[in-house]
Amino acid sequence: MLSLLALLILAATLITVFYLQLSLTVGSITFVVAYLLCGVLFAGWLLNPLLLILVAAALVVLNHPGLRRKLIVQPVFNSLGKVMPPIGDTEREAIEAGATWFEAELFSGKPDWDDFSKTRFTTLSEEEQSFIDNEVEQLCGMLNEWQIYHELRDLPEEVWQFLKDKGFFGLIIPKEYGGKDFSPYAQSRVMSKIATRSLTAAVTAMVPNSLGPGELLAKYGTDEQKQRWLPDLAAGKEIPCFGLTGPEVGSDASNLPDRGVICTQEVDGEEVLGMRLSFAKRWITLAPIATVVGLAFKLYDPDHLLGDEEELGITCALLPADTPGVEIGRRHNPGGSPFMNGPINGTDVFVPLDAIIGGPDMAGKGWRMLIECLGAGRGVSLPALATASAEMGYQTAGAFGRIRRQFNTAVGQFEGVQEASAEVAGLAYTLEAYRHLVTRGLEEGTISVVTAMAKYHSTEMMRRLINRGMDIASGRAVQAGPRNFMALPYQAIPIAITVEGANILTRSLIIFGQGALRCHPFLYDELNALQDEDKERGLETFEALFLKHAGHTIGNMCRGLVHALTGGRLADIPANADSFSTPWYRLISRYSAVLASTSDAAFALLGGDLKRRELLSARLGDAHSQLLIACAVLKFHGTLPRDEANDAHATYALHHALSQAHEALEAFYRNLGVFGIGCLLKGWFFPLGRPAGAHRPGDDLIRTVGDQIMEPTSVRESLASFTYRCDDPEDAIGRVENTYRKLLEVEPAYLAFLKADGKGELDGETLEERLHVAVAKGVIAGDKVNELLEYDALRYDCLLTDAFDFELKEVKMHTERPV
Repeated sequence: MLSLLALLILAATLITVFYLQLSLTVGSITFVVAYLLCGVLFAGWLLNPLLLILVAAALVVLNHPGLRRKLIVQPVFNSLGKVMPPIGDTEREAIEAGATWFEAELFSGKPDWDDFSKTRFTTLSEEEQSFIDNEVEQLCGMLNEWQIYHELRDLPEEVWQFLKDKGFFGLIIPKEYGGKDFSPYAQSRVMSKIATRSLTAAVTAMVPNSLGPGELLAKYGTDEQKQRWLPDLAAGKEIPCFGLTGPEVGSDASNLPDRGVICTQEVDGEEVLGMRLSFAKRWITLAPIATVVGLAFKLYDPDHLLGDEEELGITCALLPADTPGVEIGRRHNPGGSPFMNGPINGTDVFVPLDAIIGGPDMAGKGWRMLIECLGAGRGVSLPALATASAEMGYQTAGAFGRIRRQFNTAVGQFEGVQEASAEVAGLAYTLEAYRHLVTRGLEEGTISVVTAMAKYHSTEMMRRLINRGMDIASGRAVQAGPRNFMALPYQAIPIAITVEGANILTRSLIIFGQGALRCHPFLYDELNALQDEDKERGLETFEALFLKHAGHTIGNMCRGLVHALTGGRLADIPANADSFSTPWYRLISRYSAVLASTSDAAFALLGGDLKRRELLSARLGDAHSQLLIACAVLKFHGTLPRDEANDAHATYALHHALSQAHEALEAFYRNLGVFGIGCLLKGWFFPLGRPAGAHRPGDDLIRTVGDQIMEPTSVRESLASFTYRCDDPEDAIGRVENTYRKLLEVEPAYLAFLKADGKGELDGETLEERLHVAVAKGVIAGDKVNELLEYDALRYDCLLTDAFDFELKEVKMHTERPV
């Protein structure tokens, strides 16, 4: 028994040493003291000379630099150097582009919560708020998405002119060139509000303000290029597009088949140094109407006109759309959505060398430029579309669930429907929270890992949310027509998901594949040391990193175990955490240590093969992403009034995020397949089972949130404030919203009438007759009859779907109802 106590004390000592991250020397002395005391007080066999020699030898090897290098570091260095795959130039550029943010803290295993607590969500400036309240509001009032989709197949001419005149194409362009220079948050708010009215208009305004010539010029252009192009782009006199993807290149944009060759050509009697371009681009938004074309291509210099290198690499250039040889103007039909999208082709197109964005010095540097500029599309525009869909889905699903009745009960009160509506509510809350956090992070720089997370998870949440909304509205949602408030967002889901790279590859290759190297405190530097041509220098660098890495990994392993055994009570939390957020921050700290340790175990066991084991790496990326989403939810929760609705929505969103993080880790352990290590890791980190906060939302919470989505709560009002509020009773969404508001006014009397009518207590052939009987019997007040008749007319009209003539061309509504 005493021997067991001694072993427990020694184990606890080691765990404490690594948990506190003591130095190697201090940790060794602490262990020696504990070992000797245990030997003297509890287990004399620990003082056996052979054991003492073994312990002393191990400590000497660890603490003696020469022995440590020869017996530990050098063999590890040699072994890893043989199995780790080299980092290619393109991959290196992608990894090194941009910066990390709080996602790196979550990957460290010990987040700096004090730093996180200082992060404040961005607020709109007076100019930005005025633009949203006026120009954006006016634009939304000009839009009719059914007309745009099914009649015009384009935006109305007056909308195009309004977009140009009011500066919608220059939101990211600096003020000195006539742009508005809005913050990422303001850009997101503009795009999402437009999207609540028209996806077509939102995409049209979105593209010039994301990946495209404007951003590239603003960041990398020469002074001459900026003066030439930016004022006209900001004023809408030039319409830009950017050609990156093509028939054989989508997500793998680094392997562009499009070529440019440095050459000379006579132009107006003078010999000009330039490039001869051949390219075939597809799926390029705004291409059919663009006046200026940005291009990405691989540049070659076979005659060495610029220098010694023959293959210069990916390059970005800008050329007028009417350049001889450029073929432009045809349209694609992206999922039926009529925004301008089409191919661009060119054969032997000659442009001068100063067409390269940034000038000749930027030849071959286009891939890094593109990686750093993808953040606007991934982190601002696409999540803005997803958030807009979510907030409109929240409004319509909640309202329709209260309006539509079956079996004399609002459909939103059926538990099966509440399972769907609660998910709509939780995801909408999450998406708005995530939008706030990601756009705030973009102000810190190009956070490529976070924006990849945002693109994937936002659009996938949108997919789930709209599908659930379709389930709730059911037959009302599947019949296309100008009354339908769900069909067009549903139709557009695949567009947002496939833009900026397929979601499958974003999840399986980018989020963890690049994120692990960008966020890990040692891994990327270790790989560089392993590939150092100077092996002695590489070994020296590797040794320092390896020792820190080992301590980091074991420390996180110990931290994960301690948090599991104590319920996270020792975990760090922000100093300003309140009673609601404290247990959640503790749980995120716990999962941060688990993620960091599990990732290091994966690196150690699988090495370079982890890159090919996409199912495993994607699950680690999922866990990482969901921890960041949970942080966003907590931060957003603190910005809203502290009431029951806010707490319930946040609790649902946190359960949803952390349950997905846990399930991703469990799937990783289950499929690791290396000598049962996965089972050991799961047992180590979760010896008491899954934490309560990481379970999926329970039935009581589902019922609560399912009820709240139908109520005029603070959350509903907050989410609605980001949308365009349409009061037009003939509009698809305005019709539902007006009916919902009227229901809130008359519902007590309406429910009293329905209860009595359902029991057969009210005689009469018509509704009006039965209402008068209800007045006579004291069921409702006399002044409620006209109000209830008005509401019932709105209700019936709200439930109608469009009917067309036989050729499905003209709407032929028949609104007479049976008595």
